[in-house]
Amino acid sequence: MEKISATLTVLFENPFWVGVFERRYADKIEVTKVTFGKEPKDYEVYDFVLTEYHHLKFSSTIAAEVVSARRINPKRLQKLAKKQVSEVGIGTKAQQALKLQQEEGKLQCKKSSREQREAEKQKQFELRQKKRHEKHRGH
Repeated sequence: MEKISATLTVLFENPFWVGVFERRYADKIEVTKVTFGKEPKDYEVYDFVLTEYHHLKFSSTIAAEVVSARRINPKRLQKLAKKQVSEVGIGTKAQQALKLQQEEGKLQCKKSSREQREAEKQKQFELRQKKRHEKHRGH
């Protein structure tokens, strides 16, 4: 049976509050970052998850460490949850995935601008050729 988990970490990155969504399944992890602006209330975050989660664009998958499927003592689980809540910042895997997503966006932007530039060059070349042919038409 495949286990899927999602985690939302809300933190303050000066000057805005941001949320980092982590989605884990099998041995893969995907992340995305959402800017909330002012500090969101619990019900605002809950509403956001219910209405906007399916519109989020997650990064491409990266490999994650495999967590053992061993049963954890409930008290230990409670202690781990408390520790995760008290920690500030986001996990390194999430940071890596966000960085990867940013790099992919940058490459895509670069590619589209290059294509646009090439199309403009081609258009200018065709204009020059047409003008040149029109000059020699009557001779």
